[in-house]
Amino acid sequence: MIALNLKTLLAAGALSALNAMAQAPAVKIDAAWARATVPGQKGTGAFMTLTAQQSLRLVGVASPVAGVAEIHEMKMEGDVMRMRAIAALDLPAGKSVALRPGGYHLMLMDLKQPLVKDTQVPVTLRFADAQGKTSEMQLSLPIALAAPAGARAWGSQAPLRGHPGPSPGPGSV
Repeated sequence: MIALNLKTLLAAGALSALNAMAQAPAVKIDAAWARATVPGQKGTGAFMTLTAQQSLRLVGVASPVAGVAEIHEMKMEGDVMRMRAIAALDLPAGKSVALRPGGYHLMLMDLKQPLVKDTQVPVTLRFADAQGKTSEMQLSLPIALAAPAGARAWGSQAPLRGHPGPSPGPGSV
């Protein structure tokens, strides 16, 4: 009887683990980081590369250190680079989508505390599949002054007109 109960418990545990894995989004995260802030700064960006195994949409972001967290894009409108919040970001199956300064990124605003270099910030990403079913992924992002080694902070984007290229400081996105 004890052996049967042990087998039953192991089977139940395996099913529970499989169910949890089925609910978790299959998204690979690379080169994730958040930009450090200076005292008094109320907003900063978080960056990473997302690769979804199946087509998903990034539909939300949250962090306990931010009163407001949003998905943003920066794009040229005429001769002006504009930043705006977007409702969702498509993650095509098997394609890497870069969140980086000067492009798509996460904005952490109304910060409740400074983000100090060489510490971590908790961030929750929310995804939706084609059927609208949502799932979340908890991350702990390293805080840095610039992109970590090996991460492309600007990628192949052309520099802004009149500027030789990126030189983001602690307050820039």
